[in-house]
Amino acid sequence: MSRGMSRRARGAALLMVLWLVAMLTAVIGAFALTARIEYLQGRVLSQGVLADQAARAGLEYAMTRVVDMEPTRQWLPDGREYPWEFAGAEVTVTVVDESGKVDLNGADLDLMANLMQAVGAERTLARRLAAAVMDWRDSDVLTQPEGGAEDADYESEGLPYGAKDAPFETVAELRLVLGMSSELYEKLEPHLTVYSGQGRPNEQYASAEVLRAMGIDPERALTERRRPRLPGETQPLVGAGTGTYSIDSRARLRDGRVSILRAVVRAGSSGLPGSAYTPLRWEEGALARTATPPPGSPNNDPRRSGGASSK
Repeated sequence: MSRGMSRRARGAALLMVLWLVAMLTAVIGAFALTARIEYLQGRVLSQGVLADQAARAGLEYAMTRVVDMEPTRQWLPDGREYPWEFAGAEVTVTVVDESGKVDLNGADLDLMANLMQAVGAERTLARRLAAAVMDWRDSDVLTQPEGGAEDADYESEGLPYGAKDAPFETVAELRLVLGMSSELYEKLEPHLTVYSGQGRPNEQYASAEVLRAMGIDPERALTERRRPRLPGETQPLVGAGTGTYSIDSRARLRDGRVSILRAVVRAGSSGLPGSAYTPLRWEEGALARTATPPPGSPNNDPRRSGGASSK
């Protein structure tokens, strides 16, 4: 009887040992899997940081080249692409002087409507929307002769605000103008600014769409702009522009990861030690859709409406 009990005890002990071994195997397996996941996450995050910093370096480098007065080294702020390499990353940078864009607070109705047509809007719609832009920024309550939109029009569409009757503070504020679609806004946004203060863009830095809106043949103008100069021939683009630039910096790592930084900056210190520019708008990330000012800079969220109010 004691022998049978001893065998049962040994069997129970063996089962216990096997159960403990299985438990330990599962725990070790789970730990190894967790460690592997954390390693991969850390690698993704570190590569993301590298790509982001490479894109940031592209912007910093562009600011040194665009103000370089030596013609052979200077980057011209007219939208052409400049390839660069940084820490193994391929960086492509474009710089556009803000004076080459249509200013939302300076352009007249004709120029605004022409730009809308240049990006694909039908003429009647373009004229009506351009009138609504005029009504948004002017201080009166009178509707433009070609349509436009004042408070009553916004109210009839069920919107909780009316025409602002004050200047645009950001380009993104254009989204609030009555009748503006997301599709049309996305086409217009690269060609608009609120920083030049000019009624007419500088054609030396203007895009094809802006040139067309100004009544200038874009193909001829851009061909002449890009044409290599003969020895001794004067380069028409002299100097570094107005000092306020849109910069698009795209960095691609060897593993294919891409980071994009889009910013509007003004040359000159922002008050921070060692700063060579003041950020006016800042978007960065893999899709460049998150508005995140760099450390220490003012909060300039491009999605702010600028305080639209109903009077």
